[in-house]
Amino acid sequence: MKKWSFIFMVAVLLSSCVGDTLPKPKSYLKLHYPIATYKQVQSNCPYTFEASTQAKVELKNNCWAKIEYPNLKATIHITYRSVDNNLNDILKEVEKLTFEHTIKADVISDRPYNDEEKKVYAKLYNIEGNVATNVQFRATDSLNHVLSGALYFYTKPNYDSIVPAIKYIEKDMMKLVESLEWK
Repeated sequence: MKKWSFIFMVAVLLSSCVGDTLPKPKSYLKLHYPIATYKQVQSNCPYTFEASTQAKVELKNNCWAKIEYPNLKATIHITYRSVDNNLNDILKEVEKLTFEHTIKADVISDRPYNDEEKKVYAKLYNIEGNVATNVQFRATDSLNHVLSGALYFYTKPNYDSIVPAIKYIEKDMMKLVESLEWK
């Protein structure tokens, strides 16, 4: 009996060494996001915009805002500043915050948006890599108002894992900029 057990174990060991053993790649969830629909956000602030119905919008007294995506554990933080002959200083400050990510970013690209009729001049920044905020925007009427926003996730930055969520919310941020109107 011991002889057959030994032969069986040797046969199992020899047959298990056939072919190359390859590690399994990491698996990722395939995420499905709802089709985006938007609603107009009204306030006493000097601007209006459209936000996703999937998000909760919280406006503050100083016209700053938070657009929260509870299911994605993400928030767009929006800052409003009125211009008092200091437009260049404000824009430099906003741009400085974007380019502070240069140390960890793989790529920083921008996409301009201009609407002469509504007097909205904006730029959307994509920051690829393991950074704190992967999408930012700034918008101005070039005379009185500057609105800037940055997307944050409530997790340690792992760009490869959150790219689908970034792209989903990036569309909402672009819609915000395109629907922006100054009062």
